[in-house]
Amino acid sequence: MIGRIHSSESFGTVDGPGLRYVLFMQGCPMRCLYCHNPDTWNISGGREMSVGEIISEYKKNAVYYKNGGMTVTGGEPLLQTDFLIELFKKAKEEGIHTCIDTSGITFDEGNTEKIDALLIYTDLVMLDIKHIDAEKHKKLTGFDNATVLAFARYLDAKKIPTWIRHVVVEGYTDDETDLFSLGEFIGSLKNVKALDVLPYHTMGAAKYKELGIKYRLDGIPSLSKTAAAWAKEIIIQGIRKAKTAW
Repeated sequence: MIGRIHSSESFGTVDGPGLRYVLFMQGCPMRCLYCHNPDTWNISGGREMSVGEIISEYKKNAVYYKNGGMTVTGGEPLLQTDFLIELFKKAKEEGIHTCIDTSGITFDEGNTEKIDALLIYTDLVMLDIKHIDAEKHKKLTGFDNATVLAFARYLDAKKIPTWIRHVVVEGYTDDETDLFSLGEFIGSLKNVKALDVLPYHTMGAAKYKELGIKYRLDGIPSLSKTAAAWAKEIIIQGIRKAKTAW
């Protein structure tokens, strides 16, 4: 089984619990305004790697991953679900903790056979919820959020441990009402183990220039840690309110 891989990182510290081997998959249907990896968009890009090659690469530093594991991200890793099933199956045979960092945008509620097969071998899902408002989500990513929220509920029903991620961008995802509503949605889920609220940064802007792509958030400043902490507190307030209904 061959996958299309953008790149890998040997010692990831922000992509799941512990120190991790991080595999950046090629291909993504979304066009998030703040995406800092536009070079992952094209599904035909990157390089081909086999399951065996990836496991061998992991093993080079396996001693460091005893409290971590392997995370697949992107791009959108679920575009290559067949490959991930084989990769995670082999990873679990090797005793490797497995994590998927996904937007959930490819989820199909009417056809869950492949995602179910993958979740058998998945220890953790990191789900990026870009925006709780459907129209604002569409302006931000090119898609509304119905599929994303449906996937979140599906993971909850399947009792798959999940971390929620949310990027805060000034003027786009920092509305207090929206943040509170996001918290209420998260609070309705019983499988959520962590919440990461990430401040927008401009480090990916240079890639757009190199690729000849217009950077649509040009002029929007990086968010301060203080502002991100404020946003997280609003989300947590929404979570607390929702949990009172449990």
